[in-house]
Amino acid sequence: MARIAGVNIPTNKRVVIALQYIHGIGAKFAAEIVEKVGIPAERRVHQLTDAEVLQIRETIDRDYQVEGDLRREVSM
Repeated sequence: MARIAGVNIPTNKRVVIALQYIHGIGAKFAAEIVEKVGIPAERRVHQLTDAEVLQIRETIDRDYQVEGDLRREVSM
């Protein structure tokens, strides 16, 4: 399993679907992330290279508020 934003995402699913396992990323943001990184929509997580996973992590960290940070903000 790939670990992105502190979440183990399933390896047998398409990247667009798997990214939605991260709190704060829905269908819209998952599609945006895949487009920014330049990954084909039909690619599955287990087919990603380490460099592509790193690009996804960097894009999420830079452009989106997810998981703990989002939960903290929502609870205030």
